[in-house]
Amino acid sequence: MAYYLNLFSPETYEAFSNSDRSISGFRPRQRNASKRVEPGDRLICYMTKLSRWIGILEVVEGPFEDSTPIFYAEDDPFVVRFRVRPVVWLNKEHGIPIHEDEVWSALTFTRDHEYGRTGWTGKLRVSLGLLEDEDGEFLNGMLERQAESPKVYPVDEDDYKKLVSHRVRRADRTVSVSVPSADDSDDEVQPAVPPVDVRESFKIQALLADIGSLMGFKIWLPRSDRARVEASMSADSKSVLDVLPLNYDDTTLKTIEQIDVLWLKGRSIMRAFEVEQTTSVYSGILRMADLLALQPNMDIKLHIVAPAARRDKVFTEVRRPVFSLLDRAPLAEICTFISYDSLRELSQQHHLAHLSDSVVDEYTEEAE
Repeated sequence: MAYYLNLFSPETYEAFSNSDRSISGFRPRQRNASKRVEPGDRLICYMTKLSRWIGILEVVEGPFEDSTPIFYAEDDPFVVRFRVRPVVWLNKEHGIPIHEDEVWSALTFTRDHEYGRTGWTGKLRVSLGLLEDEDGEFLNGMLERQAESPKVYPVDEDDYKKLVSHRVRRADRTVSVSVPSADDSDDEVQPAVPPVDVRESFKIQALLADIGSLMGFKIWLPRSDRARVEASMSADSKSVLDVLPLNYDDTTLKTIEQIDVLWLKGRSIMRAFEVEQTTSVYSGILRMADLLALQPNMDIKLHIVAPAARRDKVFTEVRRPVFSLLDRAPLAEICTFISYDSLRELSQQHHLAHLSDSVVDEYTEEAE
């Protein structure tokens, strides 16, 4: 028996709780990972945002694909599915916080990290990741004991409601959106960004440029950043373009030129990256949305790169209604998140020069 991670957002936790709990579904990007899972394996369930372990599902059958709506009345995106038997399914107030001392000190991916640091979060990046046997057995036993003798970990209902997204109707389908509260706003006056943060963002841009260059792409950097980014690059800066070889109108070109890092193949943009440089993540996301509004048929991968601590903020912003009603598709379905830690992990991959850029997708996270 193997143990795999099954991630739930507060929204999908509520949807699964209100279903008959016989089907666990995943997005199409999990198709390959799902093929490793066999009947008898167990899915250890974790709720993001609330950061709690909330259940155990035993795989009965699968994987199989079915688009019949289960979790939502329509447009259910979780089409890669398993039939499961709930071994444990906890109420949210009985979910066990990952920061509990007993848990934190036991798990192989947290016990060597200090509270407040984010290096451990990479393990919880995506569903169907294989857990170490030690971790799976510990979590399985802990959750079974909690089901038998529940301990309450209080949840503020008002705060929890803010975590659950809303559903709105597009012309083609219904999508989930988030509506930030006033407390979430970054529009108020913010303190100046410490110089070390700015320097860090240039290093991250340089790392993205290095990875893309090694993979054989040409690199675009905004003119205002170029000298400082190139100073931190280890790859040959000859891969950095002086002029974008694109035939778009001036408005589109000016928008594209401001994006923090572009990977190009010939005259095509393959991937675009916005690196957070301030306390707000809104400006980079807005630039991505502007690009899609100007060129809705542009088929490129978009990524927001930021510290792991900003993950939830990024996901809240990309799911705003204004970004969910773009002509092409909701921004949350097109633009993914990459943490600084995940990017550094990617940069350590052996033989980057011989890998397809699709390897980047293994280090991205989607808004659920």
